[in-house]
Amino acid sequence: MRNFKQLWILLVSAILLSASTVKSNDVVDGKEEIQQEQELPGRTSYNYSTVVLPRPTVGLLYPRESETREVRSLDGVWQLLKSNASDPLQGIREEWYKQTLRSTDHEIIFMPVPASYNDMTVDKQLRDHVGTVWYERHFFVPVHWSRDRVRTWLRFGSVHYQAVVWVNGQLALRHSIGHLPFEGEIGRLINYGSENRITVMVDNRLGNRTIPQGQVIKQPSDEGVAYIQTYTFDFFNYAGIHRSVHLYTTPETYIQDIELKTQITTNELGRIDYHLTIGNGSVSTVKNTYMLVQLRDRNNVVVAHQINHNLQNGTLLIPNVKPWWPYLMHPHPGYMYTLELQLKVDSSAAPLDVYRHPVGIRSLSWNNNSLTLNGKPLYLRGFGKHEDSDIRGKGLDNAVLMRDFNLLKWIGANAYRTSHYPYSEESMQFADEHGIMIIDECPSVNTDIFEPQLLENHMSALEQLIHRDRNHACVIAWSIANEPRTKKKAAEPYFGALANYTKSIAQGRPLTAAANVDTPTACMMSQFLDIIGFNRYNAWYHNPGRTDMIVQPMYDEARKWHERYRKPVIVFEYGGDTMEGYHSLPAYIWSEDYQTELFSKHFKAFDKLRELKWFIGEFVWNFADFKTEQTFTRVGGNKKGVFTRNRQPKDAAHLLRKRYHAIAFKLDNASFPADLFQYIIDWN
Repeated sequence: MRNFKQLWILLVSAILLSASTVKSNDVVDGKEEIQQEQELPGRTSYNYSTVVLPRPTVGLLYPRESETREVRSLDGVWQLLKSNASDPLQGIREEWYKQTLRSTDHEIIFMPVPASYNDMTVDKQLRDHVGTVWYERHFFVPVHWSRDRVRTWLRFGSVHYQAVVWVNGQLALRHSIGHLPFEGEIGRLINYGSENRITVMVDNRLGNRTIPQGQVIKQPSDEGVAYIQTYTFDFFNYAGIHRSVHLYTTPETYIQDIELKTQITTNELGRIDYHLTIGNGSVSTVKNTYMLVQLRDRNNVVVAHQINHNLQNGTLLIPNVKPWWPYLMHPHPGYMYTLELQLKVDSSAAPLDVYRHPVGIRSLSWNNNSLTLNGKPLYLRGFGKHEDSDIRGKGLDNAVLMRDFNLLKWIGANAYRTSHYPYSEESMQFADEHGIMIIDECPSVNTDIFEPQLLENHMSALEQLIHRDRNHACVIAWSIANEPRTKKKAAEPYFGALANYTKSIAQGRPLTAAANVDTPTACMMSQFLDIIGFNRYNAWYHNPGRTDMIVQPMYDEARKWHERYRKPVIVFEYGGDTMEGYHSLPAYIWSEDYQTELFSKHFKAFDKLRELKWFIGEFVWNFADFKTEQTFTRVGGNKKGVFTRNRQPKDAAHLLRKRYHAIAFKLDNASFPADLFQYIIDWN
């Protein structure tokens, strides 16, 4: 037994630490000697042809109740125990998962789920903790779930960054890469009709092989040794159980997965091609089943249907289809149908399983000069965002989510990029319903060291993201990275292999990324993209204070990107930090007046570029102020938002609102909001 326990500790250590190697800053003669990992020297000669491709994800449909499925939320107040930063595997060694956390005699605190744990207390040790924390929740399972012979599933919307889950002391789930869902069937682990216990170990450490990358270092402190998580990305590394936890059931034979592809033909005929995966316990049962497929409109009227006996592939044709349109491109944006699937047996009127999947029907295409939706060229106007709010950190908050979408519509935006990681499934559903287009980004930000194991993890992150979001009408492109160090020669074979793989699973969307290099010719990544994106902060990081150095530099750089790669071009980030309430006349850097002047000059450059047709979008950085790590260059976080962190507008938001609605009027004949222009005088 002791040998098995030692093997288990070694196994978990390998899982959690393979991508999170701790580096020591040992003080030698007053100098810091950094111990580098020998296998990651930034080589350019890796053979990426031997990289193991991710195993395709199957299942993970969003939990929805139906006639055959029950869904129970495990959100609420859990218990949390913080491990010692110097001993992150203490809980494994002492087998905390086999007992209640309270019985370990360590300090227990209460912790809401979903939420980041960092800002919940007044303890800076918890806020800045590096290593593992342990969550625990007790729950009951109805007796009838056992009698009804259903499958019982445990599903996490996301845990940052790595998670190991036990149910009643038995290993149930493992997952790495925060921001993405994972689940498992736990029927064999639970006690029906009595109390059960979930224990989750969460590890927030980032290393050279995690997506994104980071580094944990040891430094001497007044209390002995401090463990510090370092990273180059400019947002706080919040951690915890960030999204909802669900317990749900399916029948033994059930609809396991749904893949949808839509298009609109020239004669206003809609088409949905679907591919189904059936999970079952008996092959003979499946042979006697069929699928009743019905498409219902917003009024719940069936507009198309079919009976499918092969249970795998099918096509629905929808006459007089109502297409999915982005906000302000149509009087009725975000039109969603409901695809109702009933798995039935010939001899039974009652379905074996029922699942209803929202679907928006639209066509998407692109070429070297444009991105078109339903045959109409798109011009994207929007933001880079963050999942970030006071107290909750990156935890799912439907109230904040609703406020954000109302502000997006108020300001006239039609798109945003999920910078710099996948956002919640609920946010994707909101985007579908509101007609907001999404550039869907994986969590690769500031990638610096390129090597095969990182590539495998990067591919896995994209595969999981694409599988999760492939059926959303709002998703118009996949972003494979933000500001990777693409001047390095090692980036070229790395991104060549990554793009080649991602295009093979891209589900009819183009690939893009946000580059940040001095000149387009220096970028080793953009040659592999379908849409060129770049970030540039003229009059901020470049020539700060000089708003007379914006229009021509921006215009010239965008033209160079297009001339180099002959692809559509988007500016993914521009802007400047602004302290709410600080004014200066004439405009001075950090003032609200400076932010509006900086925006206005960019608008002039963008309008010149729009005339060239291949320039297809402008994204402000950022939608709202957000928290970063502590540094003397950030006062309470990044202040580049046009809204404050509590979602109130700065002066620039009103200017941007006028521009975005004016573009919608000019391009799509959208109506102006009644309050867009304040009354000044009767000119008659």
